Amino acid sequence: MTLKFYMTPGSCSTGIHILLETLELPFESGSSTSPPGASSARVPQDQSQGYDPHARARRRTRLTDFKSIALWLAQTYPRGKLLPDDPALAARAIELLDFAVIQLHGEGYTRIFTSERYIASSEAQQGLHLKDDVASHGREIVSQAFGILEKRMPAEGYALGPQFSIADAALFYNEFWADKIGVPLPPRVAAHYQRVRARPVVRQVLAEEGYRS
Repeated sequence: MTLKFYMTPGSCSTGIHILLETLELPFESGSSTSPPGASSARVPQDQSQGYDPHARARRRTRLTDFKSIALWLAQTYPRGKLLPDDPALAARAIELLDFAVIQLHGEGYTRIFTSERYIASSEAQQGLHLKDDVASHGREIVSQAFGILEKRMPAEGYALGPQFSIADAALFYNEFWADKIGVPLPPRVAAHYQRVRARPVVRQVLAEEGYRS
């Protein structure tokens, strides 16, 4: 069965798109009907797993968040080395991925891109003023998070060293958003962003999604 990938260009699904192309996996793409910024993938089910009583009826598994899709890809296709063999480095990769998805995206960018979600219906009449306050708070969260990353990012290579990983894909889409909306990146984070962006696969993905490299 072919993997079906639902995406929105320029969203967090760009990170998953990069992982798919890095692994050179064939997939069918479709437009996401999930909330803005969501990723979704239907992955082939291992039909040898006879212990699952629902396996025959459910031939595919749908994964709907960045972390689950990224981990599934890394563990299903270990030849791509998207998750380090060393347990400590693998844990570090997941830690960085969580930081990117939960802190940067979940706490910061959602306030910038979907400010209305943080305004009570009783306060909606205050409109743009409150939205601006929420978005400003989101920018502060994003800037502070990049400041934390700056202290932990290596001076050269990728987030974990010379090997590109799922952590780099997660960090990249957050760095990409910062670039697009004018949030300054500290030096080492900015260098990481440029190194990832210079990868031929990443340039290809951005071109396919309508962005100039």
